[in-house]
Amino acid sequence: MAERVPLAKQAVSVPNLLTYGRVLAIPLVLALMAFDSPRNAFWAAIVFSLASITDALDGWIARRFNQGSMLGKFLDPLADKLLVLAVLLMLLDLARCPMWVVLVLLAREMAVTGLRSVAAAEGLVIAARDLGKKKTAFQMVALLALIIHYPYPIELFPEPIDFHKLGMWFLYISMFFSLISAWDYFYGFVRAIQSGVRSESTAESA
Repeated sequence: MAERVPLAKQAVSVPNLLTYGRVLAIPLVLALMAFDSPRNAFWAAIVFSLASITDALDGWIARRFNQGSMLGKFLDPLADKLLVLAVLLMLLDLARCPMWVVLVLLAREMAVTGLRSVAAAEGLVIAARDLGKKKTAFQMVALLALIIHYPYPIELFPEPIDFHKLGMWFLYISMFFSLISAWDYFYGFVRAIQSGVRSESTAESA
């Protein structure tokens, strides 16, 4: 049996420290967005990008150096959702995103998170798919573009890039994958109940 790592030691592991950094970046991103200007939007996008990169980095470090923990499994998705939700609400306040889009995305996250809790409590095995990863990728690109917001001239293109329009296209694509992945997870949940497949951990990609 593997030795159980004390909670205090889990709390100061490198992956979890990166997760804390992602949470601490949220108020800075929101503050830069609140004092809206092209320069502040640019810096908000930089901070958001760095925070998003830590999501992939902490997972890689946890796998590469065997530093995964139960605390990290709880904190990592929580930090991701806090970052996304905070930015979406600020975009809504700045009138850069329709309210119905935010409501759909929020309802999806609440539904899947609730179902994941039930599945974990019941020990149900739900096969992982990459729909959730596609949703996350498109969503992060969309939020980054919407944070930048202002048109910027790019040397390779004859006209300035409209980052707001670009961000909305990516956000609609991410919403499509959000709904499809939610349906896929619900379908997998029902199938797991019917088959009675159980395990100590639940695998999913949402």
